[in-house]
Amino acid sequence: MKPTSLFPIWLLFLLSVPVFLHAQPGFGQPEKINADWLFHLGDVKNGETPDINDQSWQRVNLPHDWSVKQALSPSLASATGYLPGGIGWYRKKLTVPKDSEGKKTFLYFEGVYNRSEVFINGHSLGIRPNGYISFLYDATPYIRYGAENIIAVRVDHSKSADSRWYTGSGIYRDVWLVSANPVHIDQWGVYAYPQVKGNQASLHTEISLTNSSSRNASLTIRNELIAPDGRTAANKTSKIAVNAGNGNKVKFSLAVKQPQLWSLNSPALYKLRTTVLQDGKVIDQSVVTTGFRTFTFDPGKGFALNGQWMKIKGVCLHHDSGVLGAEVYPEVWRRRLLTLKELGCNAIRTSHNPQAPGLYALCDELGLLVMNEAFDEWEFPKRKWLEGWNVGTPGFDGNFDFFKEWGEKDLADMVKRDRNHLSVFAWSIGNEVDYPNDPYSHPVLDGSREGGFTQPIFGGYKKDAPDAGRLGDIAKRLAAVVRTYDRSRPVTAGLAGVAMSNETEYPSALDIAGYNYTESRYQTDHVKYPKRVIYGSENRHDFEAWKAVRDNKHIFGQFLWTGIDYLGESGRWPSRGFYSGLLDFGGFIKPRGHFRQALWADKPVAYIGTYPTPGKERVQQAKDVWSAMEAENAQDNGEEKVPSMDAWPIWNYQEGQSIRVVCYTNAAKARLELNGKTIGKTLVHNDEHGIIHWDIPYANGKLEVVGLDEHGKETCRYSIQSSKRPKALRIISSEKSITANGGVAQIALQVVDEDGVPVMLSDNEVTCKIMGPADLLGLEAGDNSDMSDYTDNRQRVYHGKMIAYIRASGKAGEKVQVRFSSPWLEGVEAELEIK
Repeated sequence: MKPTSLFPIWLLFLLSVPVFLHAQPGFGQPEKINADWLFHLGDVKNGETPDINDQSWQRVNLPHDWSVKQALSPSLASATGYLPGGIGWYRKKLTVPKDSEGKKTFLYFEGVYNRSEVFINGHSLGIRPNGYISFLYDATPYIRYGAENIIAVRVDHSKSADSRWYTGSGIYRDVWLVSANPVHIDQWGVYAYPQVKGNQASLHTEISLTNSSSRNASLTIRNELIAPDGRTAANKTSKIAVNAGNGNKVKFSLAVKQPQLWSLNSPALYKLRTTVLQDGKVIDQSVVTTGFRTFTFDPGKGFALNGQWMKIKGVCLHHDSGVLGAEVYPEVWRRRLLTLKELGCNAIRTSHNPQAPGLYALCDELGLLVMNEAFDEWEFPKRKWLEGWNVGTPGFDGNFDFFKEWGEKDLADMVKRDRNHLSVFAWSIGNEVDYPNDPYSHPVLDGSREGGFTQPIFGGYKKDAPDAGRLGDIAKRLAAVVRTYDRSRPVTAGLAGVAMSNETEYPSALDIAGYNYTESRYQTDHVKYPKRVIYGSENRHDFEAWKAVRDNKHIFGQFLWTGIDYLGESGRWPSRGFYSGLLDFGGFIKPRGHFRQALWADKPVAYIGTYPTPGKERVQQAKDVWSAMEAENAQDNGEEKVPSMDAWPIWNYQEGQSIRVVCYTNAAKARLELNGKTIGKTLVHNDEHGIIHWDIPYANGKLEVVGLDEHGKETCRYSIQSSKRPKALRIISSEKSITANGGVAQIALQVVDEDGVPVMLSDNEVTCKIMGPADLLGLEAGDNSDMSDYTDNRQRVYHGKMIAYIRASGKAGEKVQVRFSSPWLEGVEAELEIK
């Protein structure tokens, strides 16, 4: 075994203003308080009491998801990925300076899953059942200034199977301490929306203020719009009076000539700085990221951004990150979003709940559109599969029990928190709440499947089930809430039972209508409802579903299910989650990601993957390695309906074995070469199923596809190589920056042979050892069927790859050594510097 090699990585600390200003509540002086919490799994009597003995509690830093750190078990619900929920307590000691007395002190939580109650010094500040909504509490009456304070948070996720996907448990997003003057900007109190006409633009702003003091306040409000290049693009000042114990609003309109427009390829961002002065002294300030762009929705022409008609190439995204569970780290999501954008994705749908504030800030920065979704359930629960996907006896826990009391407030808070994000282009009030007979029913369900259903209707009309007519009334109420706080974007929803919903007032309550898996109704409903704007809100990955968008001018886009593999909604054990993503749990591109890139990308691309030529031999000999989706694609005799979109880039078989080589490309034609010699015919692009293929006998060496234009000129190429036995670990990518305050480094590994060729068939176990001030958050390989512990320091690679997540715990200037080793393989090291 050769000596371990050294791979240096310099991780820089960003000293500039944080990108994630939207993580803050929009007023006062915020301070992130993620470090040094105590955690106890299980209920604790009087856990809020300041002097309770918590010496045995676990020390944790936020964000923290306790569920993902527990053992997977086949006795737990498949809906949540065979991981448990439970009840947990958090506590933190906090000293508030004596000179803060006379100010207001708030606690702001970006998200706690779920049914949380927050205490300060034993006093309850409030409860918030919804685990996805950000919330703020005024802790001022109970703060001990200049002394130690105890924050306690009880989290009740004892209804562990309350969702159809993995939710996580605990304080899984950032927490902030906010100090503010008694007269200050309201929570999320700066609202800015652009209006563009030709070369002229206006940024309309509304500033809400509150005065919790005992005296009336005469204030000066100054708005300054800072252009992307740092110059002041516009400014305006106004006077306002706010009476004691009340609030008030002031509106501005800032005019800008020749504005730089935010677009997908050039996401120009402005900063709106709002300053509040009293007696000439600054008492509050807020900085909001904003800018200029226009949205157009037309029932006949679809969607336009800045007047340019385009197709939405979107993906649905849940909020977990594999081994990290629900814990949100911006570095991880930046890498994931950039990879999706590389594949041609231009939009995401937050299925089926609001996500962390930092995600929207990233989409603003990177140029990705966002459909922001609020709910998966309204007043009644859906089935939650506890024993396997679509089998067994379902459960009916959920979030429905607090919808009547909290639903409209939760929706309002989502809109108020996220409405300044340029990337958000629509508000979705629900997903599949109209799923036929789950729970609503209607007499139309007694009709045939020719009515447009592509999902099970569970036995036709059920007169004792909730009446689907209720959907329209609820949708109208929710749409009204959205429009109260933002009229600059449309209201939408993902309709699951379009044929049923068409018999209600539900679609008419929406501005644009999302169809889930109902491409068969795109044309008929366009004729029947000519004023309805239609798009695919949730769609399959097959070529036919994309052609329904591409070839219909009035359908403005689709959102694939799903963009990234996610925990929960699992099949029968062993299965960690849902496995249809373009990326796997670790954020690595899967074959179907390359297939989608060939459909969506603007640049020339080509990819080849392989598997044994379909037929009885493959059925008998290779059945164990087929994915479930490939199995569905197989005919009874083993032949395929269409070539697979899930072919891995493997070139290691038996000599002479018949192998199917599939090519995903947007080139007009493609040529296949084996060891530098053309093999088979040059094939033209296939517009029936989007995939071309060759069946050839295997021979060791280099297999390469060459993409050609109409004239036979090369535009792109892609190659795979036969590998030898695994020889070494290699670092193939790494983050270039890490902060001293909990920043996360991502280090991706690949097993290679003696020639440096990736060994795709490798499943070697890798051990990670860290020396220095940093912690290993987990090792993620992306294998859906591996039910081992991903949070320890040992994990098997999958297709020869894995990624390590490492969080800094030290100070600037300190260094960290990270060593990766595996039996019989050369190891590799990384040196991380915290700055």
